[in-house]
Amino acid sequence: MKPEQFFVALEEQGHVLTAKQKEQFALYFTRLVEWNEKINLTAIVDEEGVYLKHFYDSLAPILQGYLVNEPLRLLDIGAGAGFPSLPIKILFPELEVTIIDSLNKRIQFLNHLAQELGLTKVHFYHGRAEDFAQDKNFRAQFDVVTARAVARMQILAELTIPFLTVNGKLIALKASNAEDELSQAKNALTVLFAKVIENVDYTLPNGDPRTLTIVEKKKETPNKYPRKAGIPNKRPL
Repeated sequence: MKPEQFFVALEEQGHVLTAKQKEQFALYFTRLVEWNEKINLTAIVDEEGVYLKHFYDSLAPILQGYLVNEPLRLLDIGAGAGFPSLPIKILFPELEVTIIDSLNKRIQFLNHLAQELGLTKVHFYHGRAEDFAQDKNFRAQFDVVTARAVARMQILAELTIPFLTVNGKLIALKASNAEDELSQAKNALTVLFAKVIENVDYTLPNGDPRTLTIVEKKKETPNKYPRKAGIPNKRPL
């Protein structure tokens, strides 16, 4: 997907980008490729691939109608090179975006990138989700949590649900159908007082399948969750 095709595709869905937003995406691509030579950010470095499989793919929560342009507090867990939250932030500047990632080099990249792109109301933290979720400054503080290809729902739920306010939503972006994952995650979602409200299959413009799973937090998360760092992976709920 060439940049022009990306802009037209968004326009066709009602999102007309300003000159500044187009420049931000272009600079994002340039810096992603440059920094990728120093630290491992992505295996996709060609322009058409980045615009399709990173930028366009990251905007699925907006394009599928699950995010609107209002001042929400959004947390992105394991965002890597900023996906999906920073493309979402470029399109919807009113969002307040926080990213937690376990690799400090990626956080350094994101800080540098945000400054160059002129993004405001963005915050980057190095560490484990399990630790931050037990911090009162982060726990139950976010309207939306996004996670793109981070972990199976059985594990992901424990890493994300504690950050949400009651009625807040987890938006999980997956490369394939999540039905099997969701059946395995039933117990985890029950224990965490969360419920799947949507599971949407769609395709990218090139035909690649994708799945968007929306989980809503129904009650406060029990204090013992998430468990200590590493345990959700070793012993999923």
